[in-house]
Amino acid sequence: MRHTTCLPSPTFKALSTRQALPEAKAEAQSLSALFACFGVIMGSWAGRIPALRDTLQLSVGELSIVLLCSGLGAAFASAFASTLSERLSLHFKLRISQRTKLVSAGLALLLLLLLIGMAPTLPLLMLTVFLLGASASTFDIGMNAAAAGQENLHARSMMARLHACACGGGLGGVMLGSGMAWMQFSPMQHFSMLIPPCALLLWLGVRGLSKDVASNAPVMRRPSFVLPRGDIALLGLLGFLAAMTEGSIANWSGVFMADQFGASMSFAPLSLAAFSAMMLLSRFHGDRLKTAVGARRLICGGSLIAGAGIYLAVFASGTMTAVTGFAVAGLGLALVFPFVLSAAGQQGAVAIAGVATITYAGSVIGPPLLGGIAQSLGLQAALGFTGLLTLAIAGISMRVHLLR
Repeated sequence: MRHTTCLPSPTFKALSTRQALPEAKAEAQSLSALFACFGVIMGSWAGRIPALRDTLQLSVGELSIVLLCSGLGAAFASAFASTLSERLSLHFKLRISQRTKLVSAGLALLLLLLLIGMAPTLPLLMLTVFLLGASASTFDIGMNAAAAGQENLHARSMMARLHACACGGGLGGVMLGSGMAWMQFSPMQHFSMLIPPCALLLWLGVRGLSKDVASNAPVMRRPSFVLPRGDIALLGLLGFLAAMTEGSIANWSGVFMADQFGASMSFAPLSLAAFSAMMLLSRFHGDRLKTAVGARRLICGGSLIAGAGIYLAVFASGTMTAVTGFAVAGLGLALVFPFVLSAAGQQGAVAIAGVATITYAGSVIGPPLLGGIAQSLGLQAALGFTGLLTLAIAGISMRVHLLR
């Protein structure tokens, strides 16, 4: 992460009520479109992974490597995208606006989605998936930085609702992928039809943003490369643990349902569906709860609830109890990531990039680590380990003063 010295700036810049409300509403709608677009793109990619696997006849190990490439690309981009953009801007004496970065990353996502559908070999698929992860990370950091800037400007919490839009878009993308597979459209045909509406949604979202959406972040001077420290490092650790837990449940809950209860291939995914649906519900109401209760208490209490849900699923005697447990886990875990990014955003875009870098590392490490534990001790013990991670989130969150 690049270390910066920040000029003092108010946490929230107050506007007159007459100016703030219309502007805040317009910006929120634009950002909602961007978050939803991102969710649809990534959900569509996830929904067609089985078809891509069958097309190239990949083994479980080869598919794991492909998925690892996405996480590595995301972690690489989150660490170096901001630095590379700054150096190119200085070298060519250009000022690259945040809107230009968002458009570029969004169009790259759509192009790479098409190239993934066309990839004829495993090495080319690995390369395109790596680049997809890098573009996704760049776009993700950009829109979260824009959202944090708008929170500063309008004195209004909106991060949880925006992440709910991403959740909703992701669920829609997965369902669309399932429908396309049922109608026997190839991934390339599916992605080709997805590009025009997503490109339109991307254009509408970016067009509605102010010309300098990052202008409300603290001013930065003399950057140098160092690891994040203090509360920023703790925010990164919270994101890391949350990403490990979310990724592990997303990748292994269905397998747990099949192995533990003999659930059918049509029923087993209900565990992830319940988890995702409750995350969506929690995030839609998260901003109002944050105003009333505070981010720190919500993260602490929510992670304890998530841990209870995980252990309910682990020790369940039947499928519906297990599905209920995963739903409770999603309800409790949902607000960690958006509130961590919101807190980092108050410290500037570079802080968001640093926190995102550590968080993406959690998404890379979590699922393979859980697989290793499952191989040695069984899947019940592996999921029980994620319950311990939620307890760690609760303890660490109470020590982070930036969470408000």
